[in-house]
Amino acid sequence: MDVMRDIRYLQLDPMTIVAPSHTLVLWSRLGPYDVLHLEKLLWKERRLFEDWAQATSIVLTEDYPIFETLKRGFASGNSSWAQKIRKWMKQNRSFSTYVLKELSHRGPLRSNEIEDRASVGWSSSGWTSGRNVDMVLSFLKAQGKIMVAGRVGNQKLWDTTEHFLPDSVRREQLSEHEMVQRSAQISLRALGVARAEHIRRHYIRGCYHELDKVLAELEAEERVLRVEICGRKESWRGSWYVHVDDLPLLHLLEAGEWEPRTTLLSPFDNMISDRLRTEQMFNFSFRFEVYVPKSKRKFGCYVMPILHGDHFIGRVDPVMDRKSGRLIIKAIHAEPNAPESEKSVQAVVNVIEELGVFLGAKEVVYNSRMPEAWRRMFH
Repeated sequence: MDVMRDIRYLQLDPMTIVAPSHTLVLWSRLGPYDVLHLEKLLWKERRLFEDWAQATSIVLTEDYPIFETLKRGFASGNSSWAQKIRKWMKQNRSFSTYVLKELSHRGPLRSNEIEDRASVGWSSSGWTSGRNVDMVLSFLKAQGKIMVAGRVGNQKLWDTTEHFLPDSVRREQLSEHEMVQRSAQISLRALGVARAEHIRRHYIRGCYHELDKVLAELEAEERVLRVEICGRKESWRGSWYVHVDDLPLLHLLEAGEWEPRTTLLSPFDNMISDRLRTEQMFNFSFRFEVYVPKSKRKFGCYVMPILHGDHFIGRVDPVMDRKSGRLIIKAIHAEPNAPESEKSVQAVVNVIEELGVFLGAKEVVYNSRMPEAWRRMFH
């Protein structure tokens, strides 16, 4: 929960080339941990829940008022998409009423346990066409009426929000302005230091109405401060902000009380989700190549950046072979000017082996594709 309060969301992604991304994001910060603890927080204690943050994500139940505010505006406006949803839900009002009654009386349920009683089928040019039950569940969730209440493998269990949300959850109603104020501070603290454009792309991406005005208010109230970032030659352009609650962390850094460590990051890790910001902050260009044709990939399919202290020094291309129980390291790439000292390279070896422990691998197998200067430490 401490980590979740720091980073505020875990993006969900179905790929298991190594492991589900949300489990890797926590491992990068905690080291090997019991994934059942996360399941307990989600489905038993319900201190976390699934919703749309920066993408489909796990978020804090204490932040529900933020998401409830966003849901109030679902399918409003005059866009063709909003009009299509409103029309379809109106045509299928009896269908959505039936779904809500089923979940209320028999939930939680899988989607295949709900009868398709749509009066008018959902049509689209994509994979959702004709998936009437899935679409009505999706829209009822977006309206805040139902929630994901569990999972059986990759299948979601659905229940009403009234059943799922703990009684202790504050059902406070936020105005849109209050929601943006709260979300902007959450986003800024998660980022550490940021410009307005970084906040807009983070946490509740694209939903920060009048953010410049909100930041001005927070600055006037001395809840956020402007800071100067000094580059090697000149200060960075633009208005950079830090939250006042994070000032003690800056003092700890200045006092040298930060202990650097080495870890690997999921391609969907919060720290690198904003590729442009990552490139500016760390001089590290990262692109996800899983959908790039194999012959055109530069680094590999599911590449995990190597974070060494406050520098990205390389990339690892791993795959977990669950049949043989082996973590296969297909390639290791070093960044220009990456350290070659025995201590630094040993730290990379250690964290790869630690990943193997977390995944339950019987052994870690290294292919020959790796930096020549690092090779002796891997054999």
